[in-house]
This record gives sequence, structure tokens and C-alpha cells, in this order.
Amino acid sequence: MAETIRISDHTWRIEDGGVRFFVLEGTERAILVDSGMNTPDAGELAKKVTDRPLEMLNTHADRDHISGNGAFDCTFMSPAEEENYRAAGGTGRIVPLHDGDVIDLGGREIEIIEIPGHTPGSVALLDRKNRFLISGDSVQDGNIFMFGRFRDLTSYIRSMEKLMGYADRFDEIYPSHGTFPVSPDLIEKLKDAAKKIVSGEAEGEESKDMLGTPVLLYRFPFAGFLCEVRS
Repeated sequence: MAETIRISDHTWRIEDGGVRFFVLEGTERAILVDSGMNTPDAGELAKKVTDRPLEMLNTHADRDHISGNGAFDCTFMSPAEEENYRAAGGTGRIVPLHDGDVIDLGGREIEIIEIPGHTPGSVALLDRKNRFLISGDSVQDGNIFMFGRFRDLTSYIRSMEKLMGYADRFDEIYPSHGTFPVSPDLIEKLKDAAKKIVSGEAEGEESKDMLGTPVLLYRFPFAGFLCEVRS
């Protein structure tokens, strides 16, 4: 059963087994950031903590982030994520998000940062006032999925380099998986690790099939990457 936890005034996380999602509230409206893996009632859970008009926003469209999307007519999402969203069974209209867009919740501005790699349309959310970053799956200390048709490790490296340029604008990172929260210095570690995988410097260990794909686990002290077995 999903558990709702207050992070601070006007900010909550909802823990849905191995994935978490968030509710951010301003003076005028609120957003549900992702909707979990087993929570078709995610919207109702969010409405228990806020009485502001509620809108849906997705960091990306993997199946474990969209289970409650069906309760909304539309969702804010990068248009680069639509193919992934429809392939995962996502419904409703997509309201496009682009790099640098700002969503004003009323006294609370949320800036969109495009970080493709984990998926083509992955985005991070920067809460300017409260100085935290919601990173989706891209920055976490668990095992990051980097196998399958929507993943691109080279783009991921560029995205981590991009996020490093924002490092003076947030103090904590709120990931969708793993430890909560994590430190901003994890970004550079993940970037360097991904570079070692691409260069062949890192060695992966055999792992079982994941969703029908043979993968290798590249294990580092701070996180792991699940990547396709190279032919």
C-alpha cells in the first residue's frame, strides 16, 4: 500500500513499493509528479494532502511512473517521450514541456531541465525557491535501467554534464528510486561511471534477463547501471 510522507510544508513524497512520486503545492495549484507503478488512485492520494487544483506531470513515461495517469485528461511531459508513453499504455493528451519552461504554482516556480538518456524525454524539475531537484530515474543510487530501445548512454552522459552546471542551484536531489534524498555530488560520479562503461574501462557482471533482454550489471560503490550485453 502506498505511503504518503510529508517532506516539508507544501511538499510530499508517496512511496509505492520500489518507486516514489511527489506532490508539490503552490498558493494557486498543485502538481502530481509521476503516478507510480501500482497506484491508479495516485490522484486521489494527492488530493488528500492538497485542496489546490491538481495537474499531472511526468518526469518520464516508463510503466512504473504512469499507473495513475488515466485519472487525468492530460499530462505535462516532454514531447520526446510520447512514443515511450504510448508504448507503455499511456492515455490522454500530452501538454508539451521544453527545456527552460517554468511552471508557476503560485509563489513557487518549477523549472524544467531536459535530461535525455534514460529515456528520450526524461526531465528533471528544479524547485527554485526550495532548492531541490526531482531527478526521475536518471540520478539515484539504485540500478539505473539503460537497456532497451529508449535508452542512450551517450545522451545520458551529456545530461549529467548539463546538470552539473546547475549544481549551485540546489542542495538536495529527490530521486524516484533508491535512497531519499541523495547528494548533488552523485551526478558527477554517475557521469564518470557511464563514461567508463562506454569506453570499455568498466566490466559488467552477468545478470539475468530483464524484461526479456539479456543485461549486464555494471556495479559501482554509489550506484549501478543495467545495460544490454554487447555482441
